[in-house]
Amino acid sequence: MLEIDGSYGSGGGQILRTALALSAILGRGFSIRNIRARRPRPGLMPQHLASVRAAAGLCNARVRGGVLGSTELDFEPGPIKAGNLVVDVAGETGSAGAVTLVAQTVMPIMFFASQPCTATLRGGTHVPFSPVYEYLAQVVIPFIRNLGYRAEARLCRAGFYPAGGGEVLLRTMPAQPPGTDRIVLAEPGRRKGIRIVSAVSRLPVSIAERQLKRLGMRLKNTAFEAEVREVPADGPGTYLYLEAEYERITVGFSALGRKGKPAEAVADEVYEQFAAHEQTGCALDPHLADQCLIFLLLRNVPFTFTTSRVTGHLETNIWLLNRFLPDREIELQVNQDRTGVVRTGCCK
Repeated sequence: MLEIDGSYGSGGGQILRTALALSAILGRGFSIRNIRARRPRPGLMPQHLASVRAAAGLCNARVRGGVLGSTELDFEPGPIKAGNLVVDVAGETGSAGAVTLVAQTVMPIMFFASQPCTATLRGGTHVPFSPVYEYLAQVVIPFIRNLGYRAEARLCRAGFYPAGGGEVLLRTMPAQPPGTDRIVLAEPGRRKGIRIVSAVSRLPVSIAERQLKRLGMRLKNTAFEAEVREVPADGPGTYLYLEAEYERITVGFSALGRKGKPAEAVADEVYEQFAAHEQTGCALDPHLADQCLIFLLLRNVPFTFTTSRVTGHLETNIWLLNRFLPDREIELQVNQDRTGVVRTGCCK
């Protein structure tokens, strides 16, 4: 079994999520210690435990240490099986744990089943420290389509912190041969358009309107399409999402509202993320850079891409992927301004 130190690098749940997916797909067991050691509350939280159980269910794995709060876990996978999966992050604790983070574990595994799969993911869809639903559906899934991964996601109900109660339906087809023999994304190409969603649940719609108005002011003379939504959810919440489509790539940025945080501050947060990315001229936004790696590497397609910011998650994911697949080594070049270039050794 591969021994993994969960305190490496960013020391968060990303190591576990990626390890579970790789283990199931490659058929290689692992033992992880010091799970989430660098977090204020170390060990397995509900969303991490949900990922463990979901991955185990998809590949008939033997698991030791799969309990709340555990800092150690052994995972021995069996064959991947197709089916209909239900993952309820809130099942035991009422948690608003992020279903988009659970998707980072289950979606790669589902692609390597012999038949189509569905997963119903219940919990938080728009919660702190995780991608919002729109990012999964409109940035990640379109990006991996050219690699032979076909999936669709549908938001059945939004889930905000702390109430949770959201639901996302995810469908996948078995992975097909990639539509390209090489991925080169040094620059994004010409910007084709910007789309914005400003949404609220159980709050005055004027909050969403203020978010949108402020973001429009910050964008100045930049044209965009926009939609104000009132979304069904168990609890109050608000979010703002900006999606920028370029000739070669689509990227996304979001922020969440909370009590005491002005709508204008939410808009400023989104604008500053977008502006910081665009001024670099790099192709991938900071989050897509780490989330796409497992899909790229598993197809054994030579690739190189630039990213507007090298994050701890990206560095940690590269370290882990190189441990599971040392013959497909990923190289990372970090520039002084923290932009970066990521490539396989055979694509320079």
